[in-house]
Amino acid sequence: MHPCDIAVPGDGIIGATLWQASQARALVLIHPATAVTQGFYAAFADYLHSRGFSVITYDYRGTGRSRGGSLRDCDVSMADWMELDVGAVTAWAAARFPGLSLLAVGHSVGGHAIALASGTVLLRAGVLVACHAGVTATIQAPRERLRVWCVMRLLAPLLCALFGYMPGRRLGLGEDLPAAVMLQWSRWSRLPHYFYDDPAMHAKARAATVAIPLLALGLDDDPWANPHAMDLLLAPLINAAIERRQCHPDAHPIGHMGFFRKRSAALWPAVADWLCMQADVHAGAA
Repeated sequence: MHPCDIAVPGDGIIGATLWQASQARALVLIHPATAVTQGFYAAFADYLHSRGFSVITYDYRGTGRSRGGSLRDCDVSMADWMELDVGAVTAWAAARFPGLSLLAVGHSVGGHAIALASGTVLLRAGVLVACHAGVTATIQAPRERLRVWCVMRLLAPLLCALFGYMPGRRLGLGEDLPAAVMLQWSRWSRLPHYFYDDPAMHAKARAATVAIPLLALGLDDDPWANPHAMDLLLAPLINAAIERRQCHPDAHPIGHMGFFRKRSAALWPAVADWLCMQADVHAGAA
């Protein structure tokens, strides 16, 4: 593992970690979920490295090693994460390793970035893990739907106004977040089709430009990324070759976060095999 800094042109530094394999078959970018730092993905990255991939993990600006100064002074939004941060990491990887195919694994909002970021044109394939349109109304369990509604509609606006950022750690919601990230996320959660209904995002048109193979992985016990919510996210990806898979939690819960935990390592080979196949297809075409 080697730490590295990646510049977002004119707008900050992203703290990243590189697992570099000798004679790598491809380079895998791991795009994190909201309020989750790169250390969470280290075991999965290490596994991919053992399978012959070079791997990059990183933190979005305002989180982890990319936090910088006070969050009160950080005006980065969730849309900025998906376009600028993901774009900077993808461009850096393409420039530093021009001979390697680029693949990506996106967790939650990281998968949204694969669907929307202009940098996706540099990818050969992508895996979307627990990725869905985060519309509160699509949550099936009434109690969880009410909890999320309270966080998004009540706590987020109040706490962002009070603190100047979202104090997620105090609430057990993961990392603290820039206010603009949390408030944009909150607004999207109220829309019937999530960010696809935000006219400033042009999200449907952007999704329609994605023309790579995608593996969309759902977890049966995920309280948020249920099949309907995944359908809402995936429907506008009209030119992508999408393969859908559902994982059933046999021995232990998986949920929205559990795929990347070591206890779910039995699920990793299937994803690595799919990534190997995509890398080999490109190598054969070359």
